[in-house]
Amino acid sequence: MPEFQIMKDQIVRLLDQKDYVPANVPELLRLLRLPPNRQQVLQGALRELEQTGRVARIKGNRYIQPREADLIPGRIRMNRQGKGFLQPDDAGLKEIAIPEGATGTALHEDRVLVRRDVRPKGLRSGAAEPDTGAVVRILERRRTQMVGTLQRGRRFLYVIPDDPRIPHDIYVPEPRDLGRPARIGDKVVVELREWESRHTNPEGEIVEVLGAPGEEGVDMLSVLRQYDLPLHFPKAVLHEAHAIGTTIHARDGAGRVDCRRHRVVTIDPDDAKDFDDAICLERVSTEQWRLWVHIADVSHYVKPGTALDAEARKRGNSTYLVDRVIPMLPEALSNELCSLKPDVDRLTKCVEFLVSNDGRVLNAKFYSAVIHSQRRFTYGEVLKILQRKPASDPVEQMLHQAHELAQRIRRLRFKAGSLDLDFPETKIRLDERGCILRIEKTVNDVSHQLIEECMLLANEAVAERLMSQRTPAVYRVHEVPDERRLQEYRQEVLSQNVPCGNLGQPAEVQKLLHRLNALPIGPALKIGFLKSLMRARYAVEPLGHYGLAKAKYTHFTSPIRRYADLVVHRALFEKSHAPVSALKETAEHISVTERNSADAERDSKDVKLFAFLKAQLASGQPEHYPALVTDVRNFGFFVDVSGLAMSGLVPLSTIEDDFYVFDAARNNLTGRRTRRTIRLGDKLTVRVAKVDSFKKQVDFRLVEDRKPVARPAAWRPVHRPVALKHREGGSPATQDEVGSFTRPPAGRWNPPPRGTPGRPARGRRRGR
Repeated sequence: MPEFQIMKDQIVRLLDQKDYVPANVPELLRLLRLPPNRQQVLQGALRELEQTGRVARIKGNRYIQPREADLIPGRIRMNRQGKGFLQPDDAGLKEIAIPEGATGTALHEDRVLVRRDVRPKGLRSGAAEPDTGAVVRILERRRTQMVGTLQRGRRFLYVIPDDPRIPHDIYVPEPRDLGRPARIGDKVVVELREWESRHTNPEGEIVEVLGAPGEEGVDMLSVLRQYDLPLHFPKAVLHEAHAIGTTIHARDGAGRVDCRRHRVVTIDPDDAKDFDDAICLERVSTEQWRLWVHIADVSHYVKPGTALDAEARKRGNSTYLVDRVIPMLPEALSNELCSLKPDVDRLTKCVEFLVSNDGRVLNAKFYSAVIHSQRRFTYGEVLKILQRKPASDPVEQMLHQAHELAQRIRRLRFKAGSLDLDFPETKIRLDERGCILRIEKTVNDVSHQLIEECMLLANEAVAERLMSQRTPAVYRVHEVPDERRLQEYRQEVLSQNVPCGNLGQPAEVQKLLHRLNALPIGPALKIGFLKSLMRARYAVEPLGHYGLAKAKYTHFTSPIRRYADLVVHRALFEKSHAPVSALKETAEHISVTERNSADAERDSKDVKLFAFLKAQLASGQPEHYPALVTDVRNFGFFVDVSGLAMSGLVPLSTIEDDFYVFDAARNNLTGRRTRRTIRLGDKLTVRVAKVDSFKKQVDFRLVEDRKPVARPAAWRPVHRPVALKHREGGSPATQDEVGSFTRPPAGRWNPPPRGTPGRPARGRRRGR
């Protein structure tokens, strides 16, 4: 409603004036020169502005700009220890840490208002302390429904939430009229009702019974409900998708560049169905190449204001669970009309590059095109082609040439400061019963790099064009890590006797990462560096990408599965542009949906892994796995088990060959009698010892690869339990892009890090 928006803008301008004095509603009516009959409209506008954090209501029901009272609106992220981290709405403000006792009733991903702590500086100097604050108000609940396990106390029923970031059980009344009875131990969906204080338990109501945890399908249904992932598209959306048709018409090609005679190919995972990018390469001269990067033209079919667009924005992105895909677009588009399948005409947005022999971009053009893909390759097929001499087939020759050019582009990227943070990824294969069949490891080999470098080139070129034209758009940003976190990480590296320079300089970071690649302790320390990084997100401000060392970067290459890319397509090719305020809301929304999908993808793997490991324990013959020590504490050590794509704790209480003493200075454990040492980076063999589905934690037991040391019969190791509150130093974030730098996949028990806890999303390597 334009009139309502005008009033909100008037209020904000009034509160922003230097001589403004906090006013209540009657006073604001007078200051805005509004008649008394407009009071209800004014109150509605104030309510909306307050909910979005643009104005704040203080004592006496007076309104001010939040910053005037050191009130910061933003989105809070919680970790398992109950600590929160506020990402302010204002991109110019740093992250604010919220102590456990100051989070109020805020839940993970809620929008909140935080009062920032302001300390008197006096004559003190030195390193600045991290910003802290306290939640004073919940502006918007991210989620009001959650999944948990129904239990009965002495006098009441309660639900234990599946999400370990929710520390309180939820009291519920006896469930009624749900279609099926709710039994103790069942997985249920509970609607949060009242929660006035963090010192009391929240109250809720059961709205759906999912079934017993062991029932077939309940595990994945719990994940779908927990993260509010839809199983079906609304009828209006499906109607619009089917109305578009299934073929390309002659009128669709009007005004497009005809690239159907080019040797266009796609390269994707073997199980992919949505092919949203394709490439073609031709030599122009002995010194130059012409590279075409074609991206599916989703914007041709999905128009603003349609049901298709509204649903795509709501979903934000496709979600790749372990047993299914929750697509952003209906399959009629995602797997058919927009998918760049071979041997059919398809519409694309194209970035055409003129590239020098050494990999430098000399020129870039942007236009709409129509293609006819000649072949669909998998990564495995391309790798085999690249490992043998080029055949007489022109397409295979082109792949060899594209590989050589991609490697030159890659070398230039790293020379410019890009960080090598790639780790192998894992993919869980299930049988027809939904049980784990095998766990496969995917390495970022040259077949992946061939496509990756082309996509990165296109993303950067599009961002550069948008910025040069001053066109409002959404950018992919990865901010410079906090100096304090880098310093803490540097001290950890030095404690391991590994040389380390000033990590504030990208060149020094590159030197360190290169050094770590050659050290046995390297992978463990590399994981530590990932934890110190900020989390990549979307923003209207082009803040650059730290990990890629690119000042201009956006997402352009995956519009079938990311709404951000669709927004960028419209910004680049269409004359009418969305207002900055609307783009800002979209950027925040799709950042949230991306994190939600990442959590859902991780949980979908975890529920299958927990069932897999429980079956091993029940069999009495648990398998042995190679493991890497990633953190050492006085109660045990944490290991990363790459074969299971998870992390866990090896408690000292399970090691019976000796009594181990923790050396905090050297960060290792030493056997008092055997002098055996366990330190960061050690490679050991472990087996599963305990699986806690409630806490979503896994404990491992060390498998001895040598004969036990003889000891007196009366000797018994004694391990006293140590209560230790884990110290956290950042938000639940690592660089998490779908197809970006990724740490090894981890379990729900992550080592309590010195930097940032959490883990990135798993996805296809596209566009970072």
